[in-house]
Amino acid sequence: MKNNNDPQHELARAIALTLMNRGWKIALAESCTGGLVCATLTDLAGSSDWLERGYVTYSNAAKSECLDVSMETIDSFGAVSEQVAKAMAEGVLRHANVNAAISITGIAGPTGGSVEKPVGTVCFGWAIKENVRHDVINTVTLTKHFNGDRQVVREQARDFALSQFLELLKPKNA
Repeated sequence: MKNNNDPQHELARAIALTLMNRGWKIALAESCTGGLVCATLTDLAGSSDWLERGYVTYSNAAKSECLDVSMETIDSFGAVSEQVAKAMAEGVLRHANVNAAISITGIAGPTGGSVEKPVGTVCFGWAIKENVRHDVINTVTLTKHFNGDRQVVREQARDFALSQFLELLKPKNA
């Protein structure tokens, strides 16, 4: 982030404040974005107060080895699926022992798409554990399609992942 007034910086700041106010930390599991979300968050000074770690699990083997995503899930639904995004988010939540996790898996292009999953298809997972000592995890998944070249798809995925995460953190009665 080059400009402290750009939308990504403002979004990262809002997330940081929300996490710090709750005493929470976040961890990320990224595939098609290749660490872009982590880079955006770590552009903010003091991010080590609320950002625990990030995994770039680009290959299926990395998803399985680092995050415990079962190969059966990957084989059954594909690496770009809400089922895999859910498993990635919950896996990073467990491994990092944090309150919140974001996962992203998708097809940024220009190749790799299919009729069922065209280039620009991105699946997201957001997992929140109110109390790290308990096993109750609230996980939300969603699939979006973004238009544009590889970099534009990746940037849109980053922005969507962060903005939706901030929405999930808002109090339910607000």
